[in-house]
Amino acid sequence: MAKFVYRMQSLLNIQYQLENQAKMELGRAQMNLLAEEEKRDALIARKDAYFEEGRRMRSDAVHVNELRDNRNALEIMDELIEAQERQVAFAEEIVEEARRKLTEVMQERKMHEKLREKAFEQFRQEELAAEGKAVDELTSYVYGQRGKED
Repeated sequence: MAKFVYRMQSLLNIQYQLENQAKMELGRAQMNLLAEEEKRDALIARKDAYFEEGRRMRSDAVHVNELRDNRNALEIMDELIEAQERQVAFAEEIVEEARRKLTEVMQERKMHEKLREKAFEQFRQEELAAEGKAVDELTSYVYGQRGKED
């Protein structure tokens, strides 16, 4: 029996490599998103700490400079959190783009796999037909030899 050789196997191998690269890119993007979210959460926690410190200062003796510094710190934290929210949104867009790219690459790989399966099925049919032809020829030969012997 002949060996099946898929003509576009190199393309299928490239699709596997592209899919693996897309998976790694998605993983990196998700890790980056997680890091950005952690930074945002740290800024929010820091802002909460400033807020609590301001509340404590208001309940104790009033020091105008400390209250002003606390209010400024809260405003700065709001700006930093807003900037970090933009970073998180940007990282989410990158994750979605990587996910979309991975989906496209997976669809292409699946298409090539289906083409390979169809080519293999055609190969099997051709092999079965060739085998049937060989059996028919053998049967005809054997039958023809019997006719000569009689």
